[in-house]
Amino acid sequence: MTDPAHFVIGVAGGSGSGKTTVIRTLADKIGPQNVIVVQHDWYYNHNPHLSFEERALLNYDHPDSLETCLLISHLSELIQGRPVTAPLYDFSNHLRKKETQLVKPRRIIIIDGILIFREAALRELMDLKVFVDADSDHRFIRRMERDIKERGRLLESVVKQYLETVKPMHDLFVENSKRYADIIIPHGGRNSVAINLLIAKLESVLASHGAQAPAGRPDAE
Repeated sequence: MTDPAHFVIGVAGGSGSGKTTVIRTLADKIGPQNVIVVQHDWYYNHNPHLSFEERALLNYDHPDSLETCLLISHLSELIQGRPVTAPLYDFSNHLRKKETQLVKPRRIIIIDGILIFREAALRELMDLKVFVDADSDHRFIRRMERDIKERGRLLESVVKQYLETVKPMHDLFVENSKRYADIIIPHGGRNSVAINLLIAKLESVLASHGAQAPAGRPDAE
């Protein structure tokens, strides 16, 4: 159980499932003054002792690729109302950036990541656990588009990684973690009915502590 001054919602789902769309919609509707999003991806292990070629061969879809203990520590600090200095990750070089980011606590704290339900200690800090579900073909296409456009990856590299690590790790770790979810959202980020129910829940949380949610709630796109 978290501090009643803060409400922590974990949003998991396979890579390309649409969870980022769900999170962005929630954050937009609830308002930046009320919500902060913390990404598990910030916490990939830093391996400067390895060459670029060696880093490129690592399995980034396995739970061991992430410093989850640091995320747990930072989340605990945020729940207590204290800001944290979180890492930033450079996906093109497979290293943490020299720059860091100051993350300040908000009433609603959203944790974003495909593997966030794997660690019991992390789950215990969440008040609500949401799993965004989507067809595997759609997830692959979305991941491919993201990695090429946003992370500078080549098509051959994306396909190779998907077949060798992403899909096997999804089947082994991500899909199985669905059983820990309080809510499962089918059809990914386009499920406006489910998203609006989540928005209503978060507005209720804000209202119970006197926070002001933005007026109006148009359907999610």
